[in-house]
Amino acid sequence: MTLASLSSSPRRLATVGLVAWLVAACAVPTNAPTPSPTSMPTIPPAGPAYTLGPTPGDCPTSAPAPMAAGSTATVTMTTNFGTIVIKADGSLGANAAGAFTALARCGYYNNVVFHRVAPKFVIQAGDGQYARLPNYDPDKWGQGGPSWTIPDDKVTTKYVRGTVAMARKGGQDNSGSSQFFIVLDDSAQTSLGASTANNYAIIGTVTSGMDVVDKIALVPVGGDTGDVPLQVVVITGTTVTTP
Repeated sequence: MTLASLSSSPRRLATVGLVAWLVAACAVPTNAPTPSPTSMPTIPPAGPAYTLGPTPGDCPTSAPAPMAAGSTATVTMTTNFGTIVIKADGSLGANAAGAFTALARCGYYNNVVFHRVAPKFVIQAGDGQYARLPNYDPDKWGQGGPSWTIPDDKVTTKYVRGTVAMARKGGQDNSGSSQFFIVLDDSAQTSLGASTANNYAIIGTVTSGMDVVDKIALVPVGGDTGDVPLQVVVITGTTVTTP
């Protein structure tokens, strides 16, 4: 699954191109064809040290229940670059927030890498099938996830800096599951919110740790698509609390 409006390189692409870019992995896709994932034989060991988290527990085998409107949950996500705190909000995207929270609670995101970094646009992670250390598959990462998908939520607000949203496969409706992206800049609304873009359900907002997100956005990138992180950026653990 990939984020459609994202660009595969640091430079901004046309709206349609950006949207297509997101589709390439499990993020937001668009109408244009998306490039194949870039093969990265090895990942340089540069960057902050990390210790892998525990193996995921008993995660959902079918689509989790939607989060009720008015309900929220705090997801604290630890990475080797620091901690990111996300407020999932059922009023913004009931299905997306419910799925994201359920997967965070069972440890699904443990040891999953951020497989796509588009400076000034988004960072993307959540492929627990092909992008989990130590046994990851760079030829496929960005294409995996759980066996289930969730219905699309209506987007009722803009994609601004700090927005966390659900990625979708290609141009398919109701194809979101585990992959998510964090918006780096308000300007992302131009492509993500365009009429030609797909509906990327909004999970919630980063309430603390955007400095960490910004650090991740500065890692060197490369590959044929120009958006493959060249050093390890990994989620080592998540905890979920509710009011």
